[in-house]
Amino acid sequence: MAATSARIAVYSGTFDPFTLGHADVVRRSVGLFNRVLIAVAAAHHKKTLFSLEQRVEQVRAATGGQASVQVLPFDGLIMDFCAQHGACAVVRGVRNLSDFDYEAQMAAMNRKLRPSVETVFVLPEASVQCISSTLVREISKLGGDVSQMVSPAVAAALRAAHPR
Repeated sequence: MAATSARIAVYSGTFDPFTLGHADVVRRSVGLFNRVLIAVAAAHHKKTLFSLEQRVEQVRAATGGQASVQVLPFDGLIMDFCAQHGACAVVRGVRNLSDFDYEAQMAAMNRKLRPSVETVFVLPEASVQCISSTLVREISKLGGDVSQMVSPAVAAALRAAHPR
């Protein structure tokens, strides 16, 4: 019987900030793949609240202790990142039909770029499906409590970014 090669998946995003919804997608992905690489995007096209280095550290803090998870910064095409790291799949969290429409289009384009890499859609747990980074940033900016939406480390970083 031939040896099975490690199944490596990439979960990419801006993660500004990394939410409990993101963490749930990671947890579910770890159950499906040998290794999950969380690729934190440089995001030149967006004005982020946190720097790339801060976002990488926040994701590491939120996912720490999981031996099969590695957090890396990336810039460029996710399919190139997948090729560089030997990934067989891209994991995408989908919360609703709007997410699915966008992600299905992205998956089709990624398949054209690198047909050997599959896209796997993961539906987060119902209790975290309403959480989005955009809403978390807005709630935090307005002084709201986001502690049920992000890890303690991310909540502290948001409080520091939005002092009241």
